[in-house]
Amino acid sequence: MDIGVAVRLLGLVMALVLAPGLGGIAQAQTGPRAWVQIEAQPTLAGAEERARAYAGAFPDVAGFRMASGWYAIALGPYAPESAALRLSDLRVNNLVPADSFVTEGTLFRAPFWPVGVNPADAPLVGVAPPAPVDVTTLPDATPDATPDTTPETAVITPEPIPAPPAPAPEPEETVAEARRAEAALSRDEREAIQSALQWFGFYTNAIDGAFGPGTRASIAAWQVAQGVTETGVLTTKQRATLLGERARIEAELGLVATTEPESGIEFALPSALVEFDRYDPPFVQYRAKDNSGIRLTLISQPGDEASLYGLYDILQTLDIVPLTGPRERGDRSFTIDAADARIATHAEAGLSQGLIKGWMLTWEPQAAATADTVLQTMKASFKPVGTRALDPGLVPLDDSARAGMLAGMEVRRPERSRTGFYVTTAGAVITVPEAVTGCARITLDRDTEATVTLTDAALGLALLTPAKPLAPAAVAGLEASAPRLGSEIAVAGYSYEDALPAPALTFGTVEADSGLNGEADLRRLSLDVLPGDAGGPVLDASGAVLGMLLPRETGGTRQLPEGVSFAAGSSAIAARLVTAGLTLPPAVRDGALAPADLTRRATQMTVLVSCWP
Repeated sequence: MDIGVAVRLLGLVMALVLAPGLGGIAQAQTGPRAWVQIEAQPTLAGAEERARAYAGAFPDVAGFRMASGWYAIALGPYAPESAALRLSDLRVNNLVPADSFVTEGTLFRAPFWPVGVNPADAPLVGVAPPAPVDVTTLPDATPDATPDTTPETAVITPEPIPAPPAPAPEPEETVAEARRAEAALSRDEREAIQSALQWFGFYTNAIDGAFGPGTRASIAAWQVAQGVTETGVLTTKQRATLLGERARIEAELGLVATTEPESGIEFALPSALVEFDRYDPPFVQYRAKDNSGIRLTLISQPGDEASLYGLYDILQTLDIVPLTGPRERGDRSFTIDAADARIATHAEAGLSQGLIKGWMLTWEPQAAATADTVLQTMKASFKPVGTRALDPGLVPLDDSARAGMLAGMEVRRPERSRTGFYVTTAGAVITVPEAVTGCARITLDRDTEATVTLTDAALGLALLTPAKPLAPAAVAGLEASAPRLGSEIAVAGYSYEDALPAPALTFGTVEADSGLNGEADLRRLSLDVLPGDAGGPVLDASGAVLGMLLPRETGGTRQLPEGVSFAAGSSAIAARLVTAGLTLPPAVRDGALAPADLTRRATQMTVLVSCWP
């Protein structure tokens, strides 16, 4: 073969060896890569300072901005197996922090060190050499008319690049060796292991550096979760995995040990996910950051057991606390785990030495995996400190205090509310059908679930049964006789629906003991009422119930004059309820009641009936 042709073929071979995607060095640079992450800093200036310091000891220092907003300092890149060996050597010689770990760099973003260089472009170590290239398949390698049949002129095999020796696998320690290595740990190192086990939810005892039965059981549980042999003793490699995984997640969440001075609470703030928003005593609000889908609320107020119970009730009226999910309330604490298709919330609070402290974490479905980690972090790091709490004016928890607590918070509201009243000592309630039509959920006095067990459209009555038996302070006594025309009556009702915490009394007179068309089951009243009053009891001066207020007719071609209302008669109501199997208390007449006594009896038997979508 002509020398010029041979030279040309050799040039083609070298070009192929070095071409992207066809093997050689270029392929080595695009293979799997790993880094040894040795530190993370919250600011660029701090990260550059630390990277510069490490660069004085290591030639392969790299720095990247992370997805969390923090800045990672790493060594590499290495082939994955080389990275593990490199980390082991560095740890043995105490050249890097104990919580350094191997990462694929999936959270690394823009490089910041070395300045002006992208360390991700550096060649990897530990990649096999390229395979020989058959140049006879190339267009320019056509043989002469009188080919030389010597095999070595048909295929040119470049000199293989020697590969570095494969790293020896890291030896696994025996239990005895692991115990000896564990015995050499300092107290701080042992406490770091307990803290990491607690952080991942495996350890619940005190962080004291003493590896007793509780710590051993926690280690064994962690080993089971990792799919390794359950011994209760961590090997050196397992300790590195445990501490490294915690460090990785802490960096990703941007956790910062924080003391919130106004509320008197210490906790680990996930600064990559939330940021301070405002104070809404007794709440400290942290809004979602960079569309993380996560919100955090601290709770801090002075109070007693009644205040704790009131806070528990109020939280469940908030839009961020769904109605479904388990709840548990004790004498000194409560927890709420609420979720629906839209949002989920975990809330907990406790009472100690006259102070109520707690927190709520709220997240959207796409942030569920991250929220699980933040939940564990909050449970492990939350700590009340000092004697300070938000807004001492919130004790006792009266109606104005409730309104103040909800300032700036979106409160869940029912679709509509009407009035009802108790007709049995077990808490059965009657109301008007419009109060319960088309409802996904019905409540009595805001928090007691109820179901419709009877509807009579002709009479205008609906019977509600509470989910659990109640013990009402007063029960309606249905008067059997017809009312005296012109007598004074009072109607108890939630005129403004759920806007007020108690019913109001509206006074009027009985105009007729039948409807406009002679309906015997109706009573015509002279009374100015609002839609929320519908379903309320109509009482005479003795406190006996003469009927149930019906809604005013709207629409149509005939409009009644203002002040004209109708009620379903008590005798017809009693007859219908008895046929449904209810036992009704009799009406008791003790003569005319004082206005205060009449008001007390009326409000005790009256119930807010709410319809929820």
